[in-house]
Amino acid sequence: MDDNKNLRKKKGKSLPPKLIIWLGKFVWTTLWHIMMSKLAPRNQSGAYIRPNSQFRKFIGTEAGNPYPPATGRYKLYVGLGCPWAHRTLVVRSLKGLEAVISVSIVSPSSTEGGWVFDQEDEGCRTLAELYQLAEPGYSGRATVPVLWDEQTKAIVNNESAEIIVMLNSQFNEFANNPTLDLYPEKLKDKIDWWNEKIYNAVNNGVYRCGFAQTQEAYNQACNELFVTLDEIDKALQTSRYLCGDLTLADIRLFTTLFRFDSAYYGLFKCNRQRIRDYQNLGAYLRDLYQLPGVADTCDVESVKRDYYGNLFPLNPGGIIPNGPDMAYLYEPHNRESISMKAS
Repeated sequence: MDDNKNLRKKKGKSLPPKLIIWLGKFVWTTLWHIMMSKLAPRNQSGAYIRPNSQFRKFIGTEAGNPYPPATGRYKLYVGLGCPWAHRTLVVRSLKGLEAVISVSIVSPSSTEGGWVFDQEDEGCRTLAELYQLAEPGYSGRATVPVLWDEQTKAIVNNESAEIIVMLNSQFNEFANNPTLDLYPEKLKDKIDWWNEKIYNAVNNGVYRCGFAQTQEAYNQACNELFVTLDEIDKALQTSRYLCGDLTLADIRLFTTLFRFDSAYYGLFKCNRQRIRDYQNLGAYLRDLYQLPGVADTCDVESVKRDYYGNLFPLNPGGIIPNGPDMAYLYEPHNRESISMKAS
């Protein structure tokens, strides 16, 4: 009888709840910092620092340039969830370059830790292997988009801001919409000014919120993000597009805005306000989405799957939300009558 009592006492013993909680938080926080250091490099204050793109050559007609404009020679490697890659698809569509530049889609893999092909491409199974094919021994990040030269098996460029400039200007002789100039000389200063502001506070700003590793770093990034969104919203009250006419500045902003309510608002903690609830930004997003060919480049299910399903340190359970309902993007925007003069 006494032996049974002692056995029950031993079975009933457990670690104090406070100790279990402390141990769990310690282990998870330690692992989280290790994983985040691989996913998102940080500075001493815990702020996310985006590494620079490594391949920065250009397509052009200059003498000696190994990458002249051509049809059927170049390919874009893109991920449908990636806002940087999405820029290239939007410009390709607006310029009418679908028959000129092919597209190959890669998807992120949480088990592989990078982008993988649905089907083998150039003898490669992963994007990292494609980078190795282009530059044996390459040890940097394998990111999208990639502008690939199928003739020389080389990466021309992997910086989206530069690729869209090339798509805008270097393939006009083959384009279905050659007269559309998204980076006109007369507006370059204005475009560049908006691009710099939007990149730091919005395009990269949402990542600075989501990948912040201290409260201070998050607070700073979040404040800059919403101050800038308020400024953009005010500017759009009197101008249909950022610089009057449709430009690359709008394209670069659009791909972030499209992902905002479905991914950044929740997963990246950018939850002060949804884009659809802004008086002008919401209608502006709908305006851009409804431009011919743009909606065809947008895949919100891929966005949610890529962000919620693959950013394990931010969403360990991998649960992908059902919403939001994006049907509102087809609602009238009523921005045609707004002054086309630059704000």
